[in-house]
Amino acid sequence: MPAPVTVSTHPLVQHKLARLRATETRPPEFRELVAGISRALFFEAARELRLEPVRVQTPLTETTCHRIADRVGLVPVLRAGLGMADALLDALPEAAVWHLGLYRDHATLKPVTYYNKLPPKPDMDVGIVLDPMLATGGSAIAALDILKKTGTPRLMFVGLIAAPEGVAALQAAHPEVPIFLAALDAKLNEVGYIVPGLGDAGDRQFGTS
Repeated sequence: MPAPVTVSTHPLVQHKLARLRATETRPPEFRELVAGISRALFFEAARELRLEPVRVQTPLTETTCHRIADRVGLVPVLRAGLGMADALLDALPEAAVWHLGLYRDHATLKPVTYYNKLPPKPDMDVGIVLDPMLATGGSAIAALDILKKTGTPRLMFVGLIAAPEGVAALQAAHPEVPIFLAALDAKLNEVGYIVPGLGDAGDRQFGTS
């Protein structure tokens, strides 16, 4: 059985998602919304991380607390994943960031790798692929393929909006990878865009078209 797909039902995530989808939302607000939703999704995904005990001296006494034991690597898919990575780094500053450049060939809808900043053996226990839109699933699958070849033992995917076709493709290729989303939309259109979606997440973050 594939790992679970977690779609957030949190009221604040859904509120921000409405603004994220809206055509009139300009890039500065759009980037803030991407960050806010990503941070909320990361708190859900972080339930999967291991803890270890640590002794802490408070102003009154010494006590046992916990800290994250896993070495976490954030893997944003360029360029749209950059806004997500910054938000997750705010939540976990100790995480490493490894960038992957993938773009979708609009003729074939297949991913093309143009940049890979992963070392041969990344020093991380958990790799989290970040990509706002899970459309056909091609880029996410390619990113996870690359991470598996490095020997990263545990993998996750965090995105904002997905199509059922992308989720199915990702689960077929990497059934052990849990998926965390803000929304699961209706379908892909004839040119591979998520409907209702929000358009191109990279263009909307950075004011390009």
